[in-house]
This record gives sequence, C-alpha cells and structure tokens, in this order.
Amino acid sequence: MSKIHFIGGEKGGVGKSMTSRLLAQYYIDQNSPFCGFDSDSSHGTFSRFYGEFTSPLTMSDFASLDELVEAVENHPEQDIIVDLAAQTRTELLEWIEESDAIELFNELGCKPYLWHVMDDGADSLNLLDTLIQAFADANIQLVVVENFGRGEDFEHLHQSPVLDKAKSIGVHIISLKKLQPSLTRKIDYNNLSFWAAANDSKVMSIAERKRVKVWLQNAYNQFDRCLAPKQEMELHTAW
Repeated sequence: MSKIHFIGGEKGGVGKSMTSRLLAQYYIDQNSPFCGFDSDSSHGTFSRFYGEFTSPLTMSDFASLDELVEAVENHPEQDIIVDLAAQTRTELLEWIEESDAIELFNELGCKPYLWHVMDDGADSLNLLDTLIQAFADANIQLVVVENFGRGEDFEHLHQSPVLDKAKSIGVHIISLKKLQPSLTRKIDYNNLSFWAAANDSKVMSIAERKRVKVWLQNAYNQFDRCLAPKQEMELHTAW
C-alpha cells in the first residue's frame, strides 16, 4: 500500500517545510519512489531544495488538488509528500469533504497520513485539538511532530488532555531534534539538500557533515516508528 503525507501544522514557522525535506531525504536514502507537491507559493522552500521531485500545488483550486488523486492512480508504486502552506487547513478540509478524498485514496490502495508539526506554543496545541476533532473518525493516520528546532519544552503537550485524545485514536507522536542553528543557516544559504549537507566536503567540514548525519539518523529512526513495518525496521546507513 502506498502512502500520501500531508505535512501541515497550520501555523507559519513551525518547521513544516523542514519536515517535508527530511521526509523526502528519508525516501531518497531508502531508494523508495516518491513525488512531492509544494503548496507554498510565497516561499516554496520544499521545491527550492528538492525541485526535481516537486510540483506546485494550489490549495484554492480543486483541479490542482485533484492532481494528488491522479498521481496516486497513475503511479501506484510511489508515495507522495505534500508540503502544506500555513493557514490552508480550511481549503484542504473543503476539498476532502466535497471529494470524499480520504475514501478515494483508500480505494486506490493509498494510506493517507496527516502530519501536525508543532512548536511548543499554545497555538500549536490548540490547533492539534481542532485537528483531532476534525479527523477523529476519518480513515487517516495522524502524526504529531514535536519539533525541537522550534521549541524547547513540550511539557504542556504531555500534560494536556489533548494528548490523551490523540492517544485514544492512535495518533503517532514523534520528536525531531534541533540541528545546530549555524548548520541550518549554512545549508539554507548554500541551497543544499540534506544529502549534500552530509556529504559535500567542498562546503561542509568533516565535523559539520558528521553532525548532519547524526541528526538525519535521529530523524530517520523517528520516521521508522510510524512508517516502517516492525519486521523491516533497521538503521539507515545510506551515506
């Protein structure tokens, strides 16, 4: 069964595109086929770093969103990563409801995942509660991402009844570690894919490349928890 990943969080600046890029690199390093869609027309960060895999997506246009279904139907062997821009949940919900898109994906043998990338602020927690209410009964896998690159203390989440609601419907909860800010900036200014950041000796020092590899491995281990079948879980060493 293939997968379609909607990487959201509704807020700006919580690390949605970073998560999309990490997931794309995860697929690349596993030699697993995928394609990407970038709905952020103002920044297009996902497509800037992984342009050869990514096409634009207009959230306000049903015809554009229908391309997701067509991609699943025409290429059942590949997974899909959709980088959702901030404040696009209403448009996504409208398309899902009017097109019965979740049922469509399941009929086509594609499992839908909806990722909620969080910082440690109250807004992200409240938006998670809204997300759970909207999709609690849907045939979709919810994934909560604690992004330590955008927050240092997620204790409010762990003490909140929202987390109990999430666990009761089988939400996956993963944590992404913080990458050293100077490394993040260096990758950004040099337009490096994460593979290049981990391997390009002309731009990155040996110590920097190692730190990127360690950070990627930590992220991959987290992705394995919610994506890889238990019998296939293993460390990724595709360097």
